[in-house]
Amino acid sequence: MADHQEASITLPSDPVSVSTARQYVGDVLTEWGLPPDADVADTVRLIVSELATNAVQHTSGLSPTFTVDVQLDRHERLRIGVTDSHPRFPQRLPAAVQQDNGRGMVIIRWLTAECGGRLSVCRTAEGGKTVWITLPWSLPVRR
Repeated sequence: MADHQEASITLPSDPVSVSTARQYVGDVLTEWGLPPDADVADTVRLIVSELATNAVQHTSGLSPTFTVDVQLDRHERLRIGVTDSHPRFPQRLPAAVQQDNGRGMVIIRWLTAECGGRLSVCRTAEGGKTVWITLPWSLPVRR
């Protein structure tokens, strides 16, 4: 198996694309050896759902698509990035008790940190941004 693997998918900025992104990443990780029922697989699917939802909801129609990149450096790290063409970086909104949104980045940061990873945001050459999560990669021992 290769020491470095990559996969990506570009989807329309539409709410139905969120589940497609989540399923795609889950399928890729299974193909790369992560059991679909592993705890970290559920966590990664939730993070991808939050990132894709942000890409759809917060681009104000200025990003007709978003791209999900998955990169695996075997024995070291898993990186997942969601890229859109909107120039505004994600903002952590104050989560009022009756507010229905604004907690996505808090959830993503917390889940990423809980897995021993980190979150970063970088500008793309085209003026958009990519939100990356980087997680340690280790396959669970099969019994």
